[in-house]
Amino acid sequence: MTTWCRFQTANRTGYGMVDGDKVTAVDGNPLGDFQPTGATYPLDAVKLLVPVVPPTFYCVGVNYRHHIVEMAKLRNAAPVFPGRPDIGYRANNALIAHDEDIVKPADAGDEFQYEGELVAVIGKRCRNASRDQALDCVFGWTIGNDVSERTWQQSDRTLWRAKNSDTFKPMGPWIVTGLDPNAMQTVIRVNGRETDRFATNDMIFDTADYIAEVSKYCTLEPGDVMWMGTDGLPQNIKPGDSVEIEISGIGVLRNRVVQG
Repeated sequence: MTTWCRFQTANRTGYGMVDGDKVTAVDGNPLGDFQPTGATYPLDAVKLLVPVVPPTFYCVGVNYRHHIVEMAKLRNAAPVFPGRPDIGYRANNALIAHDEDIVKPADAGDEFQYEGELVAVIGKRCRNASRDQALDCVFGWTIGNDVSERTWQQSDRTLWRAKNSDTFKPMGPWIVTGLDPNAMQTVIRVNGRETDRFATNDMIFDTADYIAEVSKYCTLEPGDVMWMGTDGLPQNIKPGDSVEIEISGIGVLRNRVVQG
């Protein structure tokens, strides 16, 4: 198990291996070729960046049964469960790192919500992978917060602003290799108060299902990310709130909401 981050100092931007309270810089990219440099920095003295800038940003929706039921209740509708894995896309402009601010646009409504998600980071080129082969394509795991403006989500023809406005996709704080998704638990806190807790892999279709299905049609490349959806009933967040998403084995992704 290795923890990888992208970080910035006054004179360096790149990847490093996190070990306790220090970061050891490498030359190159852990998704390809790299060499340790011997340069070490205190973790609290570096700025953590988005752990990978994906060539393609995939995002799963409606992938937890309880979430589907609860969201349907809010719409006074019958829940509709997916019959097969299908997936959407998100935009890189929306990505921000751990401890950076989520900006709520001035015209956004009150239904402005978090979604805590497990993120698979693809580590090698993947096409037509079987389900048994699929997790071999995963380099490691990180955390995402799929911030959503629900009024826009319902009214717009697409998710272009409801899901993809600048700062709406916090991801981090780093990537951890060698983890078992079946052993993970997701906990979400707003201002230190727990609002959701669920078994991370209690999905309708899991990561292996999605990689196998997507790779039939789309070649997955190193650095691609696949966000795996959320459970529970996300709560509204507002400027001044701090949102923490913790996934066991990975750590905590924390971001504050500010007014745009």
